[in-house]
Parts: sequence; C-alpha cells; structure tokens
Amino acid sequence: MPGMGISATDISQRIVEAVLAQKLAPGARLGEQQLAMLFDCSRTIVREALTRLAARGIVTVSARRGWYLIAPTPDEVREAFEARRVIELGLIRGQGGLSAEAIARLNQHLQQEQAALVGDDVGTRSFLLGDFHVCLAECLGNGLLADTLRDFTARTTLIAMRYQSSHDAALSCQDHVAIVAALAAGDSARAEGLMADHLASVQAALRLPADSDPLQLLREALAPLPASVTSDPADPPNVYLGALL
Repeated sequence: MPGMGISATDISQRIVEAVLAQKLAPGARLGEQQLAMLFDCSRTIVREALTRLAARGIVTVSARRGWYLIAPTPDEVREAFEARRVIELGLIRGQGGLSAEAIARLNQHLQQEQAALVGDDVGTRSFLLGDFHVCLAECLGNGLLADTLRDFTARTTLIAMRYQSSHDAALSCQDHVAIVAALAAGDSARAEGLMADHLASVQAALRLPADSDPLQLLREALAPLPASVTSDPADPPNVYLGALL
C-alpha cells in the first residue's frame, strides 16, 4: 500500500538534505504529484511535508506556481546571516569545556570534511560543510537550536547558489578546524571570535546586487561575451556542454 514506508518527516528531511548538498536550486518547483510518485506515497503526505517546510521558511507556495524552494532576496540574506550570528555566537559564548565525546564527534566530522575536499563529490562536500554547524550545536547541548540552525544553513546554501558565492570550501574547513581547536582548548572567547569571522567571510563572498541596481545579476549574466570569444561567428567556441551541466 503506497505511503506505508515513508512519512512526511522523511520527505522533508530528504528535501533539506538535497538543498544542503546543492542538488536543488533556489526557486526549484516541487510538484506534489511528482514527489508522490517518487516516494510512492499519497499527495496528502507530500503536502504535509511541504507545509512543514513552508513553516520553516525553506519552501513557499503560490496559487499559480504551486510549491517551490525559496529564492532569497538581499534583505532576506542579511536577515538569515544575522539570525545565524545570534544563534551560533550565543551558543558558543561562555561555553565551558566540551566533553571528550563531543570533541571526538566534532573531529570525526572534520575528518569527513577533509576527505570530501579531496574527492569530486561536491554534494557530499557541501552537505558536510553546512552540517558542521548543526553538529556543533548538538555537541554544545542544544538540540532545539540545532534544528533551527539546520533550516538556516539550508537557506544559506540556497543563498550561496543564487548569489554565486566565491567562498572557498577549503577555507571553510580550515575555519571549522580552528573553531573546534579553540573549543577543545576551553577558549570559548576565541571560538566565538573565529565563528564571527567565519560567518562574515561567507557573507562577504556573496555577489549581492547593489541597492541602486536591482538588475545587476541579470545585467551581468546577459552582458556580451568578450571579443576573443565572439570574434569569428563562423567558428563558434568549442564548449563541451557536459561541463556546464
């Protein structure tokens, strides 16, 4: 019988994981019928999952388009990063020494990040870099804020995709290593400062449009190609389409 093997919670979790792995783009449509077929369940279960994600600010719905992932505006970008700063710096502030188990778990996560950096699985790498912040919140003893951070990290991933972030994955991993080292040494003040710097550098790497030019992203995308590329109409550039997909 359809729907017996999967719940609305399972579906919403899979969607969030796909966002964190950059497998779903901002504004992607999430059709109820297609998801019901994919997960072999009823549309009622799918609708419940999407409704939960809408309440969490990850998807939205319109009468004409149906359900789709959010495509954050510049104002929403600033709000998301401000919320993350409040949560993550507040979690670290005044934190005493972490248990050996917590440090071991964080170090294991860092090892997975480092292994993903040398591989070619961009999805796993993206997921692990985002999930570090969730793992950290859990290790700091607040499961409720860990769930909240998972949602904000998913939004941040959509933000990075939409605004063509230039932040380097290796740099993120280095930041994470330094934060864990400070926590392991019992230096919460240093860990808090490192986290503040990390979030600021991630935000600074976004190519947000200037307030005076809301068409900047579209303007840049539709700008003429360099003359060296378009100089000979009879000899189009040799571009392998597979490299672009």
